Amino acid sequence: MNLKNRRTIVLTDGDPELKRGEIRDYFHATFDIDEELYRTLRHDETFYLRADRLRHPLIFYYGHTAVFFINKLVIARIVSQRINPEYESMFAVGVDEMSWDDLDERHYAWPSPGEVQAYRDQVRSRVDELIRTLPLTLPITWESPWWAIMMGIEHERIHLETSSVLIRQLPIDQVRPLPFWDICPDGGEPPANELLPVAGGLVQLGKSRSHPLYGWDNEYGQRHVEVPGFAASRYLVSNREFLGFVDDGGYENEQWWTDEGWRWCQFRRAEHPLFWIRSDGGWKLRTMASEIEMPWNWPVEVNQLEAAAFCAWKTAATGQPLRLPTEEEWLRLRDVCAVPDQIEWGELPPGNSNLAFWASSCPVDRFRAGEFYDLIGNVWQWTETPIYPFEGFEIHPWYDDFSTPTFDTRHNLIMGGSWISTGNEATRHARYAFRRHFFQHAGFRYVESSTPVEQHDNRYETDSLAAQYCHAHYGPEQFGVANFPATCARICLEQMAGRSLGRALDLGCALGRASFELAKGGFREVIGLDFSTRFFRLATAMQEEGILRYTLPEEGEIVSFHQANLADFGLDGIREQVQFYQADACNLPEKFSGFDLVLAANLLDRLYGPQRFLESIHGRINPGGLLVLASPYSWSEEFTPKEEWLGGYREAGEPVWTLDGVTAALADRFRLLGEPRDVPFIIRETRRKFQHAVAQVTVWERLGP
Repeated sequence: MNLKNRRTIVLTDGDPELKRGEIRDYFHATFDIDEELYRTLRHDETFYLRADRLRHPLIFYYGHTAVFFINKLVIARIVSQRINPEYESMFAVGVDEMSWDDLDERHYAWPSPGEVQAYRDQVRSRVDELIRTLPLTLPITWESPWWAIMMGIEHERIHLETSSVLIRQLPIDQVRPLPFWDICPDGGEPPANELLPVAGGLVQLGKSRSHPLYGWDNEYGQRHVEVPGFAASRYLVSNREFLGFVDDGGYENEQWWTDEGWRWCQFRRAEHPLFWIRSDGGWKLRTMASEIEMPWNWPVEVNQLEAAAFCAWKTAATGQPLRLPTEEEWLRLRDVCAVPDQIEWGELPPGNSNLAFWASSCPVDRFRAGEFYDLIGNVWQWTETPIYPFEGFEIHPWYDDFSTPTFDTRHNLIMGGSWISTGNEATRHARYAFRRHFFQHAGFRYVESSTPVEQHDNRYETDSLAAQYCHAHYGPEQFGVANFPATCARICLEQMAGRSLGRALDLGCALGRASFELAKGGFREVIGLDFSTRFFRLATAMQEEGILRYTLPEEGEIVSFHQANLADFGLDGIREQVQFYQADACNLPEKFSGFDLVLAANLLDRLYGPQRFLESIHGRINPGGLLVLASPYSWSEEFTPKEEWLGGYREAGEPVWTLDGVTAALADRFRLLGEPRDVPFIIRETRRKFQHAVAQVTVWERLGP
């Protein structure tokens, strides 16, 4: 099987059985090439090295791409049985160094590479069986079970790139070059760069749901922009061109850097690009698995902060207003040069892309498109544009944390792909964004333009569901009904009177109000967990900054703007006692144990496995500790398969109530304290529409060992 130069699958037409075979081949090729990548690690011990202190060791990513398949297939309800629940928790989260990522190595007992390989083999077999047996009809849309399989494949292809960057940062004696990853043999001096005009015109961003290729949620929607004319550099900035900035003391001169960039530069004590090596004989370049004499005509590889600093330096040197292109300017340049999308490529891509040529960059004057070079491939190209959602954006329910954490103005788009960008990454509509200080196989070209860069301000949370919960947690009381998470916390604290207030766990914490209230009430440490990125990223923002801004619909298109401050609730002084993480309540990592209190508010009837949750939660609570459940018991097959419901159905003609099911599940490990009580809550939808519900609250004491 040829592993290189594989195209993503057309999902809209063809013979279903032939399509099944295409997807199966694409899946196995993806698994194979991922494992070829990790063969470059010289020793088993290499898997445990942290190439970047803001990332997990490589063993995490080797397990992560396999675990992703199972976790998404479970969420999509395509499979119900896990393969290894411990791995499927341990290897679940950790791509971007968000504040909620837990990189403390004391929390991990990593398995051996052989054990992870055995798990990968099991996953490969399970997914292969699904591909061979699942009913298949075309087109495959994002509601189809096959979309989850494509999601896993394309996710693994993303990690070919991100893991190869980490391998490139390992000590050279920890990696080995292999023939599969041969690099370009050509070096030399580059041609002089120059600016060429690019005619203005209309750019269409975004694609429709009927597009024939797989896409991530941020690609869908639409935006039309009339781009004024500008000039762009004919070539990507080469190592030689960037050397002028280095030799002129660019890394020592604060005036070229943004505030963020200078802080990074000082923090890293950067003196030159990361992959450059200063030696007695001159400069060398680190490729993925070797060190070579500097190829001055290859594109320089830097982060966005370095690229922007170079542009500021060159602006001063030339008197021309130079900067990085915006997303729409980059797409305009691509359109003017008539670069085809992947589906229209010939035998080879029109650039150093898709692993079709080398496992490295190549000279900047090798691949021409019109009057320009490297419109796609070689290295990603940084832009001025922080990623934002298009009009019509919707979160995919099986992967709600792919895009939304990056809509924070801190993640800038990279365009065009690199030599190792394959599958979806090598398509026109791909929208990948990284924090500006991150490294990918990324460089840049510059543009000359006086057009101001449009700032897509996403500071106000506009996602309707998240905004509703912002208001429910931190807005005013409605109709005299007390704040629900604060009430739940008060009940917990009342029940904990005379007990140890050591550690509390707020499961399904949403925006975190109950977590803060528990800390204010005396708990030394409170952990808030939520499965939804939309919720826990906002809870984390509140913990870090003490403030949230959000919009609420009033009537039709009219919205109102709101701001919530922890200080207004007397909660600002306890932020350090509270931490938030992403986690699946039905498959919690082992580190979340040893709690004196577990609160699960409005969680039970939203779990895919509530019975398993109740049967295992005792392992998280100290003997004598409390479990507090609050739920309106609004069972729905949208969230919970009917066979998993704890109540709300009839058996032998008689009603089965949820309280009976909860009692049966907890009876061996807990005793009920007092009587259940009803606690109302209100969710505001619009100015004149509210949801009124009543949760039943029960308190359970954990019995002895």
